[in-house]
Amino acid sequence: MGQLLTVQAIGEQGLLKRLQSFCPVDLVGDDAAVLTTQPGRSLVVTTDVLVDGVHFSNQTTSSEDAGWRAAAANLSDLAAMGATPLGLTVGLSLPGDTAVDWVEGLYRGLTACLSPYKTPIVGGDICRSPVLSVAITAFGEVEPNRIMRRSAARPGDAIVVTGVHGASKAGLEILLQPELGRSLNADDRAILIQAHQRPQPRLDVVELLGELSQETAIDQQRKGDVRKAQSPPSLPLTPYPSPLTRIASMDSSDGLADAVLQLCRASGVGARLERSQIPFPPALTPWVGIEQALDWALYGGEDFELVLCLPLLKAQALVQQLGKGAAIVGITTTAPGVWLVDKTQTVPEQQLTLEQGFQHFGAV
Repeated sequence: MGQLLTVQAIGEQGLLKRLQSFCPVDLVGDDAAVLTTQPGRSLVVTTDVLVDGVHFSNQTTSSEDAGWRAAAANLSDLAAMGATPLGLTVGLSLPGDTAVDWVEGLYRGLTACLSPYKTPIVGGDICRSPVLSVAITAFGEVEPNRIMRRSAARPGDAIVVTGVHGASKAGLEILLQPELGRSLNADDRAILIQAHQRPQPRLDVVELLGELSQETAIDQQRKGDVRKAQSPPSLPLTPYPSPLTRIASMDSSDGLADAVLQLCRASGVGARLERSQIPFPPALTPWVGIEQALDWALYGGEDFELVLCLPLLKAQALVQQLGKGAAIVGITTTAPGVWLVDKTQTVPEQQLTLEQGFQHFGAV
C-alpha cells in the first residue's frame, strides 16, 4: 500500500485546486462568490477562518483586536469584489476553559470594526473544540456590472495599490520582539502596531470607484450621443462597456506579491513591478533597511489593501483621488511571469513566485 498523500505535500494552492473541482467553475477563484438573487443585484459571500496560534495569539492580539481583524479580513474580501457589506455570521469553536470576557471582547472588536459600515452580526454557531477558532461568513451586494474579478486584467493595464505595504508585518515584529523597534519614535511604533492589530478594510475605495465610474459613464454617454449624431442610422453602434467591468481586483491579505501573482494567473497575463514605486511606511527604511522593507511589503501580508489592474488613465485618476500611500507600482504584460525590476538597472530583475510568500501547510 502506497504512502498517503498529505495536504502538506501538495500545499495550500494544490489543495485549493483539488477542492475547486467540486464547485461550479464560475463561482470560485475570486475573493468571494457571487450569486445572482434578483435582477440588478448580486449577493457576494465570503468566509474566513482564524485559528489561535496561527492568525492571532495573546502575545500580539487582544480578543478585541482579534475580533476587529476577523471582521476586517472579511470586509476586505467584499471590497475586493466591489461589494458593500450587508451582514455577517460568526462561528466559534471554543475550549471549555475560555474566559467569557475573552469572547465578549471578541464581539466588541467585531462590532467596533463593523459599526462604521452599518453592518450587523446576523447569527452564527458555537461549539466545543480543543483549539479556539473563529469562522466568519460575510454577505454583501453589488450591481452585476460593477463586480470586480481577478480575471479582468489585460496586457498594458496599470497595477495600483491603494496604500502602503509592510506596515502590518512591521507591527507584528515589534509586538513579538519589542527590542527590535527601540530606534523608532513612539508615533511610528504606534502606527505600525495599529496597522497590525486594527487594519482598515478599503471599502472607501469601492465608493470612490463608483464615483469615478459615474463620471466616466457620463463622459461615455456624451461620446455616444456624438456618435449617434455622426453615424448613419443603418450602422449599429457598439455599446460602451460598464466602467467597472475592466477592473481586476484582489485584496493583499497574503502579501502584495501574492495578490499580483494571483491576478496575473487568473487573467493569463504577466507583470513587471518597479522596485522604487512600491510604497511602504517611511519609518521602515531607516529602521530595517531598504531590502528588508521591500521584503515585508511584498510578502509580509495582512495589510488588507486592494491591488487593482485597470487602464492607465483610470489608474492615474484613482491614485490622485486616494492620495498618500496609493501608487501605480507596475504594468501587466503579454510575456509570462511576474518580475520585480529596477529602472536604474542597479539591481538584477527578480522573478516572483507564490512559494516565496506565506503558505498554509508549507514547510516549517
